[in-house]
Order: sequence, then structure tokens, then C-alpha cells
Amino acid sequence: MSMMSDMMQSMPQTDMAMSMDMMAMQECMEACSAAAMAATMCADADMGDDMGRCSSMCSNMADVATTMMRMMMRPMGHDMGAMSAMMTACMTMGEACAAECRMHADMHEHCRICMMACEAMVASCQKMMSSMA
Repeated sequence: MSMMSDMMQSMPQTDMAMSMDMMAMQECMEACSAAAMAATMCADADMGDDMGRCSSMCSNMADVATTMMRMMMRPMGHDMGAMSAMMTACMTMGEACAAECRMHADMHEHCRICMMACEAMVASCQKMMSSMA
């Protein structure tokens, strides 16, 4: 069992948290973390390649993914409306960042990796959203 699983099981259970698929939530948090790391590194690598738009998109993606992950880590403060809105924003940003990085994926390995991480995060967020319904 992972440290994340142990922490999630030790958290106080609210009515909303109990109605959610905690495994999907853990996967989503891990996907958000991976996307945030990949996007941060991609943004940094883009700095020297005259790829300002890609760098900015990746920086925004990292911020949104990190915020989404941190919101999921606070079950006592879950509000279904806010979680749903943030999840939608995270998926939208992930799709936009993946599309931007896709344009450079043949030339830059870091863009390909970021694109894949964003796509995986979007899929994980979609799974999480369906468990919230």
C-alpha cells in the first residue's frame, strides 16, 4: 500500500468523501501531480527555444493541476459544485496544454512527455468526475 493510500484512509470521512470513489481520487491526484511535474519541466525547457506560448501553457497547466490535487487532499472542505468546476477547469487546461505540446512533440521529447502526462490526467479527471455523479 502506498503512503497516499494510507493517508487517504486515515482522513476523516465526510458525507461527500464517502460517496466518492477514493481509488479514482487517488489516481487523479497522482495524475495531477505527474502532469504538474511534466508541465513544469516542459515550461523550463521551452524557455530557450523561443516557445513562449508553450512555456506559458505548461506553466498554467502546472498551476491548475497542483491546485486540483491540493483540493482533493482536503476532504473536510469538499464542496461538490466547487470540485466539479475545478475538475472541469483542470480537464480544459489539460486538453489545451496537450494540444499545444502535440504541435512540438516531434521536435521536443519534453513536449511529447508533457502531452502524454496531460492526456493521462484528463482521462483520470474524467474517471473521477464520473464517480462524483
